Amino acid sequence: MTHFDVFNGDADGICALHQLRLADPRGSTLVTGVKRDINLLKRVHAQPGDTVTVLDISLDKNRDDLMRILAEDVPVTYFDHHFAGEIPDSAHLKTHIDTAGDVCTGLLVNRSLDGAFLAWAVTALFGDNLHDAARLAASPLNLDDSELGKLETLGTLLNYNGYGSTLGDLYFAPDELYRKIQPYADPLEFIASDSTFKTLSDGFDSDMSRAQSIEPVLKTEKCAAFAFPNESFSRRVSGVYSNQLARENPNRAHALASLLPSGEYLVSVRAPLASKEGADELCRQFPTGGGRKAAAGINQLPGDQFDAFLEAMQKKFG
Repeated sequence: MTHFDVFNGDADGICALHQLRLADPRGSTLVTGVKRDINLLKRVHAQPGDTVTVLDISLDKNRDDLMRILAEDVPVTYFDHHFAGEIPDSAHLKTHIDTAGDVCTGLLVNRSLDGAFLAWAVTALFGDNLHDAARLAASPLNLDDSELGKLETLGTLLNYNGYGSTLGDLYFAPDELYRKIQPYADPLEFIASDSTFKTLSDGFDSDMSRAQSIEPVLKTEKCAAFAFPNESFSRRVSGVYSNQLARENPNRAHALASLLPSGEYLVSVRAPLASKEGADELCRQFPTGGGRKAAAGINQLPGDQFDAFLEAMQKKFG
């Protein structure tokens, strides 16, 4: 019998799985990838007697493979906050799905565990740029400003590590990063004890400095968009820099397009924080686009559709 833990390679997916396995330790086959690698269930070849847990990837994007797994009478537990579409009716499927704009998968896991490892859920919320929700959720922990700031930084860094078009763009493969935090029930202890935090922090500071030197290709009261060069730093920083821009200009939508070797773009979109709506609808207008209401993306936007994307962005948010 094999158990499969299938999880998004960003802060939310990692922190969600970490909470579950702190509460219920078990050996498992880890299935993950870069943040944008969300069609993960296609890599799960479960047999009767196996079990599967899925964390932080859209059910809608994995529907066919989910149905294939359920047809083998394999129990699947599914935690997610992305667009799901119609949820299959199966005795073998247990779902915890909430697409509200101030919810992340780590928070859904925290709810199911009655707050047992709340600090990791707060870290996940910060990683998903849900800062107000993170601070609200953290109130029972009675953290001081310094401690809360450390969780914010950790969430940001775990999320930063997940961005890239290939694992080669990342400092740590997501399954490796999960194993590095696995011994720590307290994220503050991980920060203090493990060199991983400093490695990510140094890389983040360098990449963000380069990102801040790039001027926007579109800037209006309602929208701003940036085009980044075909370099690993561009892909690594795309999500966290988009999040920072969103916090600095909460009434503006933001897009960051990183050029890929193919001539296509990897696009990160953030809806205005004031509304937290519309990013997914914009991205789903284009092939390989998807995400959630507040934050979404396009994995491979053809270069000749970039101008059309900018027009659609202004139509959506302008």
